Amino acid sequence: MRHRLSRHRLGLKPAHGRMFKRNLLTSLLLYEQVRTTKRRAQVVAPMVDTLIAMAKSTVPHNAIRAINRVVTDKNASRKIMEVYIKRFASIRSGLTRIVPVGARMGDGAPLVDLMLVEGEAVTVEPKKAKKPRSSSKK
Repeated sequence: MRHRLSRHRLGLKPAHGRMFKRNLLTSLLLYEQVRTTKRRAQVVAPMVDTLIAMAKSTVPHNAIRAINRVVTDKNASRKIMEVYIKRFASIRSGLTRIVPVGARMGDGAPLVDLMLVEGEAVTVEPKKAKKPRSSSKK
């Protein structure tokens, strides 16, 4: 029986569903906006909140390990640790916004833009180049 069990599901086989969610999540983190169907957006949106909240509250090296288990690109985990933690420092949840954009031409599925909300402005400073050491051997 399925009494009082509510969860957003995609109707895919388990392994395909896991990879699909991981790829969509990675694309959202890298590009900050993804156009997809409403159901898919509802599945992925809570995953973003969970990852960023965990990254804010955990020791950085443990957070990176946990993030890399989910995302499929190292640049996405780097962006979480360098940009999103600072941008969403004062926001605890509700980091995504789902904006309807119409219906898909082929099958009429409702399309939405899944995007990250605007947080505090963050400027990422470029890493300083190390000065070459002068050899003072005498």
